[in-house]
Amino acid sequence: MSTTEVTWWGHSTVWLADSGVTLLTDPVLTGRLAHLRRMAGPPPRLPGAPDAVLLSHLHADHFHVASLRAVPGEPLLIVPRGAAAFTARAMPEAAGRCVELGPGDSTDVGGVRVHAVPARHDGSRGPWSRDRAAAVGFVTEGASRIWYAGDTGLFDAMSDLGPLDLALIPVGGWGPTLGAHGHLDARDGAEALRRVKASWAVPVHYGTLWPIGMGRVRRHMFDEPGARFAEFAARTAPDSRVRVLAHGETLGLEQAA
Repeated sequence: MSTTEVTWWGHSTVWLADSGVTLLTDPVLTGRLAHLRRMAGPPPRLPGAPDAVLLSHLHADHFHVASLRAVPGEPLLIVPRGAAAFTARAMPEAAGRCVELGPGDSTDVGGVRVHAVPARHDGSRGPWSRDRAAAVGFVTEGASRIWYAGDTGLFDAMSDLGPLDLALIPVGGWGPTLGAHGHLDARDGAEALRRVKASWAVPVHYGTLWPIGMGRVRRHMFDEPGARFAEFAARTAPDSRVRVLAHGETLGLEQAA
C-alpha cells in the first residue's frame, strides 16, 4: 500500500495524503468562477476534511473564497506572508486558523513539514485590488518530498528545491490569452522538471477552466498541455517519470515505482 497518494481534481486542486496527513492545494470546488466555467471532469469529491489547505497566492482561481468555505472541517489555512489580513476579511471564521509563510519559512502539520518556497508570479489579488502577498510554492516533507509549485514562471533557484519524489507542475492555464509571464507552458514545465530533479511529475493547472463562450477557441491549449509536457519531459528530463492524470485520478507513489 502506498504511503503517499495524490489525487488531481482539476486546475490546481490536489488532494495529498502522506503519512496519515491530508493536505489540499488551492481548492476550486465549483463549476464556475467569475467568467470561467469548468469544462472537463467531475466536480471535486473530497474524501473528508483535510488537515491543512495550502494556498499559493491571492488570485481568485487559487484563493477561491466560496470553495474554501465549502471545504469540510476546520483545516489550517497556510497562506503567503501578508495574506492573513485578506483572509480575515474574506473569512472571519477562519482568521484564527491562518498560518502565514514566506519563502524559507516552514510549519509542521501532523508530522509532515510544509516549507514555503519561491515562485515567480504576481502576488496581487487583482488589478484593482490593494491586497498583495508574494506568491509562493510549497515543498512538503513526509514519507515523500513533494513540490507544489502554485503558479510560477522559471527561476534560477528552482535547482535548489530538488531532489524530489514528486513535482506538481502547472502547465497551460485557464484561457487562450493567459500569457507566458509568471506561467509555464509545456516546454518550460519540462525545463522546471529538469531543474528540480523529481523522480515523478504530474502536470496540473490545464484542462479544467475556460472562459464562458470560448469553448471552441484554441481548444488545443485546453486539451494538450499535459500530453505535450510529457513529450518534452521525456527529452529534457529523461530520468523523471511523468503521469498525466485524469480528473479525479490518484497516483500512489509506491504503487507507481
